[in-house]
Amino acid sequence: MNKQPIDEFRHHVKPAIKSKLEEFMILGYEDVSEEKLWSFLKTKKWKKTPELYVHEVVRDILALKIGDFMNYATVESFKGGNWFESDEGKDLLKGLI
Repeated sequence: MNKQPIDEFRHHVKPAIKSKLEEFMILGYEDVSEEKLWSFLKTKKWKKTPELYVHEVVRDILALKIGDFMNYATVESFKGGNWFESDEGKDLLKGLI
């Protein structure tokens, strides 16, 4: 198989993604979704290599460590909107005041 854009492989590598998500669940990280995992891989792992072989994609998925993903998720949550402006944040602030 030739090198192809990464999104072309998403359907083919679903078993590897599912396996990695199950591993994360065993470690206690049940909130990791397929979308979040794929987004991490595309924006961090494959940022500089838009075309890969399918075996390289599977290798990267299976080699992913939960610490790397959680660091990414933490930074992304800080980049997001202000938590105090969310409904949950407003409710908590009302309860405190």
